[in-house]
Amino acid sequence: MSAAQTASQTKILKLLALVPQGYVVSYGQLADLAGLPGRARLVGHTLRNLDVAALPWHRVVGADGRISLPKGSPAWLEQRQRLLAEGITFKGHAISGNCVNMREFQWQPDLAAMLMLFDF
Repeated sequence: MSAAQTASQTKILKLLALVPQGYVVSYGQLADLAGLPGRARLVGHTLRNLDVAALPWHRVVGADGRISLPKGSPAWLEQRQRLLAEGITFKGHAISGNCVNMREFQWQPDLAAMLMLFDF
């Protein structure tokens, strides 16, 4: 892994730590907010290899609000359950719904939250 990738992944993880309970971000939004436009796949790669369980990985969903993991898999069930526990609801069937209402639950950080990312 290159130093640039490591620095980019560090930015992603720092921003992920700021996503508050009860909100979600998309992979692309997280990349954009981290100053990495067009790098949604890097966000996915970073989360896939995440070994820090304390970070809220479950708050990252697809741009359409869908959980990106295979539906019904243990990881899908875990992510869905964690989101439900935070008060996030899903469109569709109460038990098998897979799509978060992004208008209601998408995180829109304010300037103060974004300034926390910079090392002065």
